[in-house]
Amino acid sequence: MRLDSMFCIVYHSNMHLNELAKLMRTAGDESRLKILCIIFNKKKVCVGEMAEELKMSIAIVSHHLQVMSKEKLVIATREGKRIWYEIPKDPFVKDLKNFICKHK
Repeated sequence: MRLDSMFCIVYHSNMHLNELAKLMRTAGDESRLKILCIIFNKKKVCVGEMAEELKMSIAIVSHHLQVMSKEKLVIATREGKRIWYEIPKDPFVKDLKNFICKHK
């Protein structure tokens, strides 16, 4: 199977290739892919729930979420003492979701 048939990212004219490469590097970490899968499935989730499901420490999950939040792969929303994470409405993230859910 050819790589281009497995994974096709729509290249948007306003996204430079170096920005796309940076997003791919950020999302490409195995732990981050697992975190993204949880958020894709639950829509909105807090760090503690993700850490418990992944059997990882809250500190490690928080670190990964901060990195992804910085690159706008996830959106953080504070509600009281909790911070909830969700997926932005972004064409790249939508393509990433389709790819991850197809191949996990």
